[in-house]
Amino acid sequence: MSEKTIPSNPDTGPRPRRPARGKHRLRRIALAVVTLLLVLAAGNAVLVSRETVGATGARIVRLAGGDIHLESSGVPGESAVVLLHGLAGSTDWWDPVLPALRDFYVIRVDLLGHGGSAKPATGYGTAEQARRVGAVLDHLGIRRATVIGHSTGGLIATSLAEQRRDLVTAITLIDTGPRADAFAGDSAVARLLTTPVAGQLLWRLRTDSTLRRGLSTAFARDIPIPDPILADIRGMTYRSLTATSDASTAFLRERPAPDRLAELGLPTLVIFGADDERWPVSSAEDYRRIPGVRIEILATGHTPMLEDPDSTGKLLRAFVTAPGR
Repeated sequence: MSEKTIPSNPDTGPRPRRPARGKHRLRRIALAVVTLLLVLAAGNAVLVSRETVGATGARIVRLAGGDIHLESSGVPGESAVVLLHGLAGSTDWWDPVLPALRDFYVIRVDLLGHGGSAKPATGYGTAEQARRVGAVLDHLGIRRATVIGHSTGGLIATSLAEQRRDLVTAITLIDTGPRADAFAGDSAVARLLTTPVAGQLLWRLRTDSTLRRGLSTAFARDIPIPDPILADIRGMTYRSLTATSDASTAFLRERPAPDRLAELGLPTLVIFGADDERWPVSSAEDYRRIPGVRIEILATGHTPMLEDPDSTGKLLRAFVTAPGR
């Protein structure tokens, strides 16, 4: 009798598991999407960081490496009052205090990368900015100048005084940090802007709301940020904003501002806002090491000329007209 072959039952016993093709496919798609997003973000970072803009405005001084926009009022002469705005500012920031200085020849300069001045890829070092301001004043025939700087503009004024002792006869610093480690901090948005790739992406997608949050420490809490100020920042490039900020920090790390000014022997006025969230008002005391310095504290935040232009203007006028300077 022949033996029968009993076929094996395919349903008997455990079956080998097959790869979950659907899941693997989803993972591959997700990886491809993430990779694409990273590539796009990196590409955006390069494009944003390389953006440049030429100078605009009615009055431009042509300089190698970047043209400078300026505005002036009063009767031109060999002596002038020079106003230098801070980071992300422009000549417009000084409008509220101009009435107090109406009797003087006032020159307002848009720093490189700001306002109507050119916004190249390089040239934002504090000493470089100061040399440009000096070149502008030489172009205008200015031989003596009282230089007034707000925040970063105060550091550039200090550097100009170091370079051109023949030109700068007196100096005023408004909420200018004395040393790098005195900085109290910035808003979360402003900190994110300095983060590689993420910062450039945030800059690309910036809105007025984002910019207002980024500027939150620049004004007292009850002061609305004017639209023209937002327009100034929108007109900047990412490079001009971050490079100017980095240069200021490097300048202070190299040597504190009060030490620099103490050696110059210039008449010096220091104005600070009592509620400055960027530079604690206590840090203004560092300037006491400057012989004969005058320190004034106003009930404002970081921008006294915008928050309390009357008081700021009176202090500036009194300083410019002070006898025996």
